[in-house]
Amino acid sequence: MLIVTPRAKEKLKEILRKQTTDPEVAIRVTPNHSMPHCLDLVLDKEKKGDQVVESEEGIKVLLIRSDLARGLEGLVLDYKETIQGTNFTLSKPTFH
Repeated sequence: MLIVTPRAKEKLKEILRKQTTDPEVAIRVTPNHSMPHCLDLVLDKEKKGDQVVESEEGIKVLLIRSDLARGLEGLVLDYKETIQGTNFTLSKPTFH
């Protein structure tokens, strides 16, 4: 399963609040077909077989197709602020 940090969940929830009032809508991770190693985030409704990530309050914030979820297995989705700006990041977990 994709690991989503609490900070990323909060940012996803914030984006959803700004974009829609429909409680059935969440953010879907989709492949970017013009940039093969990039992913896009789009608004969508849950479909059969989706992996669903919820916020701490139980709000659906992220949807991932089952075939894509297998490719993201064990990766970490985070939200970071750097001097270059703010962005979601996808990385392998680091263990100390």
